[in-house]
Amino acid sequence: MPTYPQLGPQFKITLGGESLPAGLTGSIQSVSYTDGLEGADSVEVTIANQNLQWLDHPLLVVDKPLELSIGYSPGPLDLAFAGEITGVEPSFSGTPTIRITAHDFLQRLTHGKVDRAFAIKIPETATLPLPDPAVAAIVSASNLLIPDLDPIGGALSTLMTLASYIETPQDAQPNIRTQQKQSDFDFLSGIAKDNGWEIYVDHTEFPKGRVLRFQFLIQDYAPSVTLSWGQSLKEFTPRLTTVGDVFGVSARVWIASIQMEFVIVVSWDYDRAAFNLMISPGVGDLQALLGGKASKTISIKPTGFPNSLREILTELLPRLNNRLTGSGSTIGNPSIKAGRVINLIGLGQQFSGLYRITSATHTLDTGGYNTTFKVRKEVWFGSIPVPKGPQGLLRVQGEAVA
Repeated sequence: MPTYPQLGPQFKITLGGESLPAGLTGSIQSVSYTDGLEGADSVEVTIANQNLQWLDHPLLVVDKPLELSIGYSPGPLDLAFAGEITGVEPSFSGTPTIRITAHDFLQRLTHGKVDRAFAIKIPETATLPLPDPAVAAIVSASNLLIPDLDPIGGALSTLMTLASYIETPQDAQPNIRTQQKQSDFDFLSGIAKDNGWEIYVDHTEFPKGRVLRFQFLIQDYAPSVTLSWGQSLKEFTPRLTTVGDVFGVSARVWIASIQMEFVIVVSWDYDRAAFNLMISPGVGDLQALLGGKASKTISIKPTGFPNSLREILTELLPRLNNRLTGSGSTIGNPSIKAGRVINLIGLGQQFSGLYRITSATHTLDTGGYNTTFKVRKEVWFGSIPVPKGPQGLLRVQGEAVA
């Protein structure tokens, strides 16, 4: 692994908008920041508490706003996290310490459970469902978070909702979103899964830590980081498994206006790196239609024809994208964030290429600044050419380092 003596890893923590006293900063033993596509991002800070000097310090209390910036000197630091302290854990064993835990504001959505429905009542006509983007915006705003919906994913979701009105307004009734004894986090997670969205707090946008992003799964292919095995990539362990492999997902849907049933099958062609869509009159069984592939096809019961393709993809995509996953580590790099794409090279034809980062942990301690990450190779990445450029390129603070 190359070394970069000209770069010095640094971090900055503010509590309640105040910089830490120099003595408190000097007592910090380690800082660890984890972000991911599931759940709230978190920060853990371990402080040496000799002579109990930091016990009961007014800055180290729950609900105190905390911001963490990381990077390298002499360059500017990147704001990595904005949230609030959710736990203070002193230890009086051996050398006394205090461990501070903070989570982003997404954790507020886990508080309490709610019963409500999201619909528009049109007098003397019907009660129609609100589009999912509107539902997501309402729930986010009720938790003092600003929704940032992906334009493509939001438009597709809205079109799906409008399509439920095709036959009669009564056909839209089953599509009304109802929240029954669910936390806002669980409710939004379900909506995100149905629409192929990833939800996470974007700490870089203003106001800090308050922007809740809903990112559509099938887009954003440009890698933010390129790592090469034997140079910038310290280690990487891929996991390729066929457990849970399926040929595709099928659904039988009834179209009342023409009094006819159809069978819809969506599958993935690994050779062509493309989806296959098959629509046939609902006569006979899957065995007659698909032959031996029927045994590896999952059947679902969609809520209606307009939503059938969305529900099929909701079932199929997670299975496809969990076929090849992996974990790795590198020299600390603030550009490695959950949701972004990373390009790994030098790992052979099968394991090199583009991956989606699903979680990343940045650790600064006596061992320096290191980043570990988990990734998945989304099936469509195989058909996307990776950028050509210098082998082993590492980007730190947005600048190339050879």
